[in-house]
Amino acid sequence: MKRKADFEQEFIDPSLHHRFAFRYIRPEEADQAAKIEEICFPPNEACSAKMMKERVAAAPDFFLVAADRETGRLAGFLNGLATDEEALRDEFFKDAALHDPKGRNIMLLGLDVLPAYRGQGLARELMYQYLSREWQRGRETVILTCLEGKIKMYEKMGFENLGISGSVWGGEQWYEMSCRLCGGEEL
Repeated sequence: MKRKADFEQEFIDPSLHHRFAFRYIRPEEADQAAKIEEICFPPNEACSAKMMKERVAAAPDFFLVAADRETGRLAGFLNGLATDEEALRDEFFKDAALHDPKGRNIMLLGLDVLPAYRGQGLARELMYQYLSREWQRGRETVILTCLEGKIKMYEKMGFENLGISGSVWGGEQWYEMSCRLCGGEEL
């Protein structure tokens, strides 16, 4: 379970703060986010441009982008939807209307970092910033699904492997991962 001390530092790597602006997505960046999604995920898993626009319209403050300060372009992003549900079902990937801004939990729908920016700690920083923000908002749990090859990466980011998910998104076998935030309470 995450506590206040887990989020006391502003950034894991302050040098990334100088290279990237971490902020909410802007409506005009939905197409750019969809293109990044196409690069980062195979066609059977990627969010369509139409769905990305719907997510951005429904929940822009549940995106966290890293914009390259030099180019102004997105280098990567995280996006999710809030809900009171406790398991990530495939419908979250297809229906932004399931978003409940007051929901206790976050269903993470994608962590995308362009290949040119990988291996620099950007994915880890995006996740840290996202978890910190949602902890401050009083969320209880952040849930995601991932392929087996990504389990260790998410465990290093503080997620617990809950085992095989009920998700069949993209015809793949997914693992459900959970990060308990304790709803902003200090224990």
